Amino acid sequence: MPAKHTAQTNGTSNLDHPPVHESSGSVPGGDSAPTESYVLATADHEEKGISQLHGQQTSDAVEVKDLGWNEPPENVPAPLMGGLSNEELWMLVRRFNKQMYHVKATPNPPPGDLDLNVAAEDEFSPDKLRSNVERLYMTVIVGMAGFAKHIARLRSWAETKRTAAFCSAYFVAWALDFLMPLIISTLIVLVVYPRSRDILFPPAPLALVDASTGGIKKPAAGVLGSYGSLTGAPEKHHGEAVEQEAHNFVSSFGAIALSSAAGKHPDNQTHQENSKAENSVPDPTEFAMKAADAKDSAGGGDTSIKQDTAKEPVEKAMWEKARPVMHIIGDVADTWERFANALSPTSPFPKDCPKIKLASAVLVPLLVVSIFVNAYMATKGTTFFIGAGFFGDPLISRGLAWMNANVPNWQEYLDIRNSLLKSIPTNAQLTITLLRIGETSKAPIPPPPSEFVSAPPIHAAKPLDSDEITLEASQSEIEDAIHPDSPQAGATVEEESRPEQKGSKTKKLLSFFKGTTKTGVNTALSVDPIKASAGSKAAQNRLGAIPPASAEPPSSGPVVFPCRYHGKKGVLYIITSAASPCVSFSYEKHQDKPEFVIAIPEIREIKKVGGLGWKSKLIVGWSMDRNVVDAIEIVDKDGKEWLFTAVHLRDELFNRLVAMGGQKWESW
Repeated sequence: MPAKHTAQTNGTSNLDHPPVHESSGSVPGGDSAPTESYVLATADHEEKGISQLHGQQTSDAVEVKDLGWNEPPENVPAPLMGGLSNEELWMLVRRFNKQMYHVKATPNPPPGDLDLNVAAEDEFSPDKLRSNVERLYMTVIVGMAGFAKHIARLRSWAETKRTAAFCSAYFVAWALDFLMPLIISTLIVLVVYPRSRDILFPPAPLALVDASTGGIKKPAAGVLGSYGSLTGAPEKHHGEAVEQEAHNFVSSFGAIALSSAAGKHPDNQTHQENSKAENSVPDPTEFAMKAADAKDSAGGGDTSIKQDTAKEPVEKAMWEKARPVMHIIGDVADTWERFANALSPTSPFPKDCPKIKLASAVLVPLLVVSIFVNAYMATKGTTFFIGAGFFGDPLISRGLAWMNANVPNWQEYLDIRNSLLKSIPTNAQLTITLLRIGETSKAPIPPPPSEFVSAPPIHAAKPLDSDEITLEASQSEIEDAIHPDSPQAGATVEEESRPEQKGSKTKKLLSFFKGTTKTGVNTALSVDPIKASAGSKAAQNRLGAIPPASAEPPSSGPVVFPCRYHGKKGVLYIITSAASPCVSFSYEKHQDKPEFVIAIPEIREIKKVGGLGWKSKLIVGWSMDRNVVDAIEIVDKDGKEWLFTAVHLRDELFNRLVAMGGQKWESW
């Protein structure tokens, strides 16, 4: 490994870098800022964290400050960003790392004056689909579940005073024909006065509320280890429990789909569930479409291409529709995040303007209309527009054709990002703004704590004050619900070991295959150095992708990033003290002699690349229980590509590069 380098708090780099003919610093601000994100990144904020305070004490010649990139979370100064706790900041960065794979610079003004929108030409990939579905779970599904549990609490009459107040207001407004104005007025109060949200809808841990009865229940995880998750599972850091739920949510859907394709059905169950043959056969759900063909063939069906003329068209149609479905899911999650960030803005974005805009542009006009429009008029108007939309296709088509010919960009005027939600970010846009603040302040945000510096979650109850629980329940009921169950005293050793004995033969068989696969992988990897020295590009890219089991945890950054180029060990440096920020690479044996320099403002594309193919990665992860170290690809304005492999801090390097240089990015 290269010698460890640390970021300097003053002075310049001691490397002799070739000159880079570019202008200005890393993050342009003021009138020259390309987007609102850069304006906020370079502004003087009222609430300042450690990173922002460091920016006031530095000059252009000062190198970046290491605020604790390799330190345990308790040793990192807090708060790093004003108005945001470190745990909330790391949650945003952690989810940003899972969402962003590939970005390209665009010369066009971005919608809503915020860059990092999803490109319209973004291609489908299973990883992107999984990421979008996980985001959908963490935003829409969890949010709607929380809303449903609030409704259940009101309907249960367990909180008698609150339910009685809602009931009285409802029926008085109903009797006076003032129901819609009351509902809209309540929404206006909830939007513009955040304190009213906790008064009208007192918060409670989601896992403690029974959605059917509205009362208290035992969390599905058996303990209240987190507040915002539906299961209450323990978490090391804020938000991890919901992220794990989202991961399992997608995995469960995949398992169901595979089981359906493979034909798991009661008709196929054997009477001897624990027989040798049944336990020794691998699960057919691993083979998806091939397993479905095998099932049909075993049942006497003809699965040949000539016989099944519907197979290829259906598969093609499914893959063609997968891309728009992925985009729709991503758009729904993005819109939900924008409304959430409008209702509860995060520094440095304005706190009052978005709420006032939502209330004045949407809710207040609706309130005025609801006062003067009665139920009959609303019904007649709604049914008229339904009929016009159903039967008016020829007229609508001609109108759209005329608009496309005379106003080519008319869709942009209707884009909610350019009107109601203008300058309101998604979580990814919020995160990149925070990353840019760190770059402007010459104090990059430390990455979320890794498994090497953070202890595993403890299966214990969260510290909880019973006075904070607004649910109608006794102290003993609350204590029973939030604390884990103790193991039953009557359980015998024989009962505890019985499941393991049943599956022992299967485990032995799997262990045999695992060991055989591991031997094959080690054999294949052992010849990679020979192939790499002979000029094999594929072998060069695999070198270092699987670190030894005894390898030390990676530690470097924010300036130095150990990696490989053409299979040879080296170090990637991010230099911000030069006339223009740049990236340089030096081989391990000649660290004082840069091989090349890439000007960061000239970068046009950054892409995360897998260290191995997806099938090889699965095999390595299963057989060797190792993490694969991935790669990153950089493309400049001339189209020249650089591929850096075995980058231990790949996400951290990606985040620093996208936050510097002044590019307007699009997500691909």
